[in-house]
Amino acid sequence: MKTESLREAYALRLLSLYKKDRRVVVLDSDVSRSTRTGYCQEEDPSRYFEMGIAEQDMMGFAAGLALSGHRPFAHSFAVFCAGRGYDVIRQSICIPGLNVKIVGSNPGLSDTTDGATHQMVEDLSLMRALPNMRVYSPSDAVETGLLFDEMAKVDGPSYMRLCRQDLPVLTDESSYKPGKVQRHRNGTDICVIANGSLVAKALAAAEELSASGISAKVLSIGTIKPLDIEGLLHETKGVKGVVVAEEHSVIGGLGSAVAEALAGNRPTRMEFVGMKDVFGTMSYNYEVLLEHFGLSTAAIREAAARLVALAAPSGS
Repeated sequence: MKTESLREAYALRLLSLYKKDRRVVVLDSDVSRSTRTGYCQEEDPSRYFEMGIAEQDMMGFAAGLALSGHRPFAHSFAVFCAGRGYDVIRQSICIPGLNVKIVGSNPGLSDTTDGATHQMVEDLSLMRALPNMRVYSPSDAVETGLLFDEMAKVDGPSYMRLCRQDLPVLTDESSYKPGKVQRHRNGTDICVIANGSLVAKALAAAEELSASGISAKVLSIGTIKPLDIEGLLHETKGVKGVVVAEEHSVIGGLGSAVAEALAGNRPTRMEFVGMKDVFGTMSYNYEVLLEHFGLSTAAIREAAARLVALAAPSGS
């Protein structure tokens, strides 16, 4: 499958808005080569702020810019945006509901060689728990651009995570609706829901399940908050169970959001493929790291098969 960079897609969309709207200001914390925000600095350095390795200051500065009528976009690695900057995001951005956009690159295990200190597997849970905060996790470059447009359009705090690795392009732009559940494959027995890097693996698992007689529907959810509960309930109706797969902790992320929605509306058997309450570790190979932590096609396939077996009539 064709792969493209989510970070590059984001940076080009940001640059386009930066050229059109002089209220847009860009902040970065000494990682502009990784976040690709340098395009904006080259275009107009007067609205670009290199904050150094001071993410808390960057968030406070972004809040001040928002209060003065600007449209700030703040960038760093996800671990530093959502982790180190959390208190200021909560106190100075989310409580007053300021129009600050926060973008964390290299989330999950995608900062492969730097190990646990840089592999952020808790950012979705932290950001999702904040009142007023919208949370996005695109699965490919096309969805990144479309969700950027949505994020930029909506007033108030937003957080987006962008995988470091190039990912397969799976989104059909012609039928995509921002904020809505996206169906990639039809199925009747089981529903697999994923985001980010695990959407392609969910599709591969569905293909393998088909060979064993199990029909698997595959959905992706790029907007985690606010969650499209109506779409989720429609798409999961009649299936024997739901598997949620994400490059994030199984605590508090997409899986938790889906479980909360289903528990309150239609209790459903579920399995979760994700980081099992552990930190990451260093590797020189991203795919090896995903396999090590069970974020794999095989893990998704096996979870789906277990749910189907549980739903089978006794003695069958």
